[in-house]
Amino acid sequence: MQLFPRIKLGSERYPALTGVRALGATVVFLDHFPPWVDAHITINVMAFFFALSGFLIVRIYYEQAEMKRQWLSKYFVNRFARIYPVYFLLLSIAVCLQHDFRPWTLVTNYTLTHALFHGTEIIIQPSWSLTVEECFYFLAPLFMILARRHNFWVPFVLGCVFLSAALVISKLGISFLGTTSFVLTTTFFGHFAEFFAGFYLALALMRLEKQQSTHAPGSKYTMAGLAGVLLLVVAMIGVYRHVPTHFGAIILINNFLIPLPIAVLYWGLIREKTVLSRLLSSNTAGLLGRSSYSFYLLHTLVINYIGVPLLLSRGGLRPLYVFVTLIATWFASILLFVAYEEPVNMLIRRVFHSKDKTVGMQSTLFQAKP
Repeated sequence: MQLFPRIKLGSERYPALTGVRALGATVVFLDHFPPWVDAHITINVMAFFFALSGFLIVRIYYEQAEMKRQWLSKYFVNRFARIYPVYFLLLSIAVCLQHDFRPWTLVTNYTLTHALFHGTEIIIQPSWSLTVEECFYFLAPLFMILARRHNFWVPFVLGCVFLSAALVISKLGISFLGTTSFVLTTTFFGHFAEFFAGFYLALALMRLEKQQSTHAPGSKYTMAGLAGVLLLVVAMIGVYRHVPTHFGAIILINNFLIPLPIAVLYWGLIREKTVLSRLLSSNTAGLLGRSSYSFYLLHTLVINYIGVPLLLSRGGLRPLYVFVTLIATWFASILLFVAYEEPVNMLIRRVFHSKDKTVGMQSTLFQAKP
């Protein structure tokens, strides 16, 4: 571990959840570059990331959130420092590689509004989810204040109202929010329940921590969460195979049902000492988890410009090329995290004087992105 002195592994408050990010990023990679042709992953991996994001933001900022300029400035600088530096760097590289200099494409991609407009070119394919994250970041202060003043269900109902409004707009035949399918699969409004699963988890955990009770014996929550996820994945596979056009059932399972067992699983990973939680809390999983945002944005570039061309030009065993590309991407991501992502993140915070008591806590948890 001396090779990475900047990374304080083992200091995360919920280390198993950092490991979840590493596992999720690997699954996304294998979905985009499967070892066997058409061996794509059916499970909605983004639900795991969005629930983590909801948990993280609420756990860090809930008690301090306020609609005042000073607090909002610090909050948005922190969010900018986490998301944009790596994204700007890799997006600029991708633009040069693809020679795509169309003004509308550049503006929407650089501002991360590309996944709000149906039919807009997404230069780094996984970055659609960052638009979803960005929408949540903008709305999260309002959601947290409403929950603090009233209860969890008030912002949740507001999320339902936003979804209803987005679906109405999708019927207008304009590019913004495009179609019903686009709203439900690509925008925050279709995925808001996944964030709120993490939101509720954070509130429940904060109540428990105030009672100084954070650990529980056994593994019932971990096992129940895993069983629930598996059951819904099997149900979704069954629906897809027998009624592949049944879009509504797929959305119901993916966006609104599967977040529930994911939240139960996270509760178990936080509170229970199991083999799985120990594995996900290891130093290796922590290192990969903290590098996973760089990995998430980098992996399609490595696949498209290195992995696939090598496979097509040289032939041979596809699983071998997939494995080598995966290892190379993780190695490059760790270097990118250590040499660029984390230093620039902290530099931006220092420059904008945004280092308050929430910053230190944030750096010891995990960042709220795939």
